[in-house]
Amino acid sequence: MPSTRIRHISDSDWDSIVALEASVYAGSGLSEERVALESRACASPATCFVLEIGQRIAGYVLSLPHPVFRYPDLTRAEELTFRSPNLHLHDLVIAGDFRRCGLGRRLLHHLTATARSNMYERISLVAVAGSATFWSANGYHTHPELALPGSYGANAVYMSRAI
Repeated sequence: MPSTRIRHISDSDWDSIVALEASVYAGSGLSEERVALESRACASPATCFVLEIGQRIAGYVLSLPHPVFRYPDLTRAEELTFRSPNLHLHDLVIAGDFRRCGLGRRLLHHLTATARSNMYERISLVAVAGSATFWSANGYHTHPELALPGSYGANAVYMSRAI
């Protein structure tokens, strides 16, 4: 496998990020507009990354400070930047041909180390499309008492873990 690196998102990465996001979420109706995705990265550039394999963007993670037990509205761009000890992992995507190689876990470990060094206390997320098993295996716990809007899809569940 060519060299792999994780780096901060640059302006030239957005076409690849949008294409990856659509490849994963368009079929389930969970895909977001480009402006919404970019707004999440603008809210916290220090906690958003791409995973590069050779010259190809093979994955990304978007995360931003957000109050615990709250989550971004998928239908709108971020309008506020919160100050919160909770980092909300909004999206982590790995290209289909690179899944099951440990790259998602690698990107997650990088994000967790970044969150720890930036003094976040907790990471939250909304598990969609049956991904709760992956997140549980990585230390996240469900909060089934929190109702989520239909825009997150059937069986979506809010999850979090202390750092």
